[in-house]
Amino acid sequence: MRNTLLAAGLAALLAGCSMGPDYQRPEIDMPQQWGSTVVVASQVDPYWWRAYGDPVLSDLVEEALAANSDIALAAVRVAEARALAGFARADRLPRLDAEAGAQRARTSDDFTTPSTPNPVNSLRIAGVVSYELDLWGRLARADEAARADLLASQAAQDTVRLSVAADVASGYFNLRALDHQVEIAERTLKARQDSYDLQRAQYDNGVVTELALRQAESELAATRAQLPNLRQQRAIQRNALSVLLGRAPRALIQQDVARGMAVDVLPVPPVVPDFMPSAILDRRPDLQQAEQQLVAANAQIGVAKAAFYPNIALTGTLGQQSRELGDLFNAGNGIWSLASNLTSPIFDFGRNQSNLEASEARRQQALISYGQTVRVAFREVLDAFEQQQGSTERLTAIDGQVDALRRTVELAEDRYEGGYTSYIEVLDAQRTLFQAELDQSEALRDRLQASVELYKALGGGWSANAAASR
Repeated sequence: MRNTLLAAGLAALLAGCSMGPDYQRPEIDMPQQWGSTVVVASQVDPYWWRAYGDPVLSDLVEEALAANSDIALAAVRVAEARALAGFARADRLPRLDAEAGAQRARTSDDFTTPSTPNPVNSLRIAGVVSYELDLWGRLARADEAARADLLASQAAQDTVRLSVAADVASGYFNLRALDHQVEIAERTLKARQDSYDLQRAQYDNGVVTELALRQAESELAATRAQLPNLRQQRAIQRNALSVLLGRAPRALIQQDVARGMAVDVLPVPPVVPDFMPSAILDRRPDLQQAEQQLVAANAQIGVAKAAFYPNIALTGTLGQQSRELGDLFNAGNGIWSLASNLTSPIFDFGRNQSNLEASEARRQQALISYGQTVRVAFREVLDAFEQQQGSTERLTAIDGQVDALRRTVELAEDRYEGGYTSYIEVLDAQRTLFQAELDQSEALRDRLQASVELYKALGGGWSANAAASR
């Protein structure tokens, strides 16, 4: 027993030793800043969509976060990873089991004496404590890997939530833009119908030529032809949003998507501070997921290396044993035992070596994947900045064009009514204005969607006040 306790003490001293490399974040050649200024990134705002000030949009996003199937699936994966992490953590602790047994057996007369009962009863009840000494850190590394897998699954859930929220916001802005375009087309169609009716009456009275009448008829037909396409796009977008919201098939048919603020009155997206590039590594959940996967793969190398070394398990038993049930708990019938068991690989036909090589290869895959995820993240941020700037500049230019064309239509109508020009000039001006107004609606949508892409690329919202205070 003394030898067993000495072995246990020595093993406990060695238990802090873990095989395999300790994790270090890979070195990445990071730029110092995005542009001419550097502002420390503020904390991510988990409710970034509320910055648009549209309660309907907020309700839709929160509905999707509560019912979307992708988010529900990610949540279940987190629950699975949490359970596996608990399993790995429990493996590092002693295990207590209860065992009980009853046996009746007869032996050969050659092995018994007349005073020995034959057959004989044997009743036994005991508690068994078992513990694996983690000499080489196998269990510690397995626990580390399981915890990293849990963090990776939680980051994956955050990635899905961010993606779903962004998709809902982007789809909502597209839906509102299509609503706006349908309104423009319907308003223009009514004006074209009134114009055609007027030209028809004037043609019947011999005031205008058939050319003017046919031009008005052509513009009326062209506007009428655009409406079905716009309504179709709107219906498709509504259906796509309903699926994102996690609605049942009946709701897809019977329930419309609520509307809030019009696309031309939604507030300008908040000003974005210049974040330090290094902050992206901690802001974006997909980068956190990729890094935790690398942590897990790194820890598994330690698990594989520990398999080359001996494994010691300790077992202790304490209980009672007797021949008769009534004597089972008598003072003299106690039993106990302490035992240790050592197993060591000698020749396994390369099994452990192959497992180690596979673990190292998986770590290399995770490292490459992490690097690629970082590159994609930076590309998305740069693209989002460009989209925000470009969409704002385009909208400003189209706003000026629409203002000029509305004045052009007024002047053309005045010239026509004064007899200085034909009605074709009015039709040309109205046609150009109609297309410019549709382009303006698309530009409004693009600017809003660009801000959503920037929120998504930066890993969520930001607080301008918090950033400025630093």
